[in-house]
Amino acid sequence: MGERAMSSAAPQHLLALQHANRVRLARAELKRKVAADEISAAEVILNCPWESASMEISDLLMSQRRWGRARCRRLLVSLGLAENKQIGTLTVRQRRALVAVLTAKAAPRILPDEALVTA
Repeated sequence: MGERAMSSAAPQHLLALQHANRVRLARAELKRKVAADEISAAEVILNCPWESASMEISDLLMSQRRWGRARCRRLLVSLGLAENKQIGTLTVRQRRALVAVLTAKAAPRILPDEALVTA
């Protein structure tokens, strides 16, 4: 019997548990990739893969190295976003604002003295 035939015979609560486990495992993998710098939080926010759609913004941000609750809260408050807002519910404007701040923080900073180097 195929997986589809078995799934239609399985009780609804078991199907819900299977789905929840798939989502949990996929999110854990996504958070590992963000922590290892294999994928950026900005990419996740822009592309919004299925596993991140119902994920809270703060969970994604805190999976980055050196990002704790305080840093996350400061950023989200400055943008007027709630910590528990889900990534999939962000508007285009909110996505762009959040990505702009995240990519600006990731870019190397040039100090004023370095910009005026004279020989």
